[in-house]
Amino acid sequence: MYMAQKKVLVALAAGFEEIEAITVIDVLRRSGISVTAAGVDDLRVKGSRGICVLADKLLDRAGEDFDAIVLPGGSPGADNLAASKKVKAIIKKFDKEGKIIAAICAAPSLVLAPAGILKGRSVTGYPGMLKGFGKDTVYREDDVVVDGNIITSRGPATALSFGLAIAEKLAGRDIADKVRKAVLAL
Repeated sequence: MYMAQKKVLVALAAGFEEIEAITVIDVLRRSGISVTAAGVDDLRVKGSRGICVLADKLLDRAGEDFDAIVLPGGSPGADNLAASKKVKAIIKKFDKEGKIIAAICAAPSLVLAPAGILKGRSVTGYPGMLKGFGKDTVYREDDVVVDGNIITSRGPATALSFGLAIAEKLAGRDIADKVRKAVLAL
């Protein structure tokens, strides 16, 4: 039986956290998943540590034929993602369709919570960026939390585990375990 290659959209806004974006892109591509890095405002996107990345496409031209979206944190990256009407529209559409929405660091609190998709969900995020979660969101201190179609993670040091959790959800445990072993994340 043929399985179509899974496709992931990684939204890159100015000020994104480089470790969180690049690590996840790398892990997903190692897992055989097609990844499109999409610049929210420009093809050339400067991260929070001054590293410039050339996105594959502009977000407005990337389309929505994806199985998942990944939202890196970073400052002011997460704020810039939250300010994007396009990002918010994609999140709401993907949630309605049960597609994977993955956010790390400040993005769960600053991007997902205001989009209204975390009610009754268990999540994690960067410890200093929790004020956006409402009373009806369950915060956990785990490195990665998977609740249905929502995958959240704490920050730069958890990016590898976050990427592997997304890979496992999209490509299966066997593929994620092969990548885990290959990158020595045992």
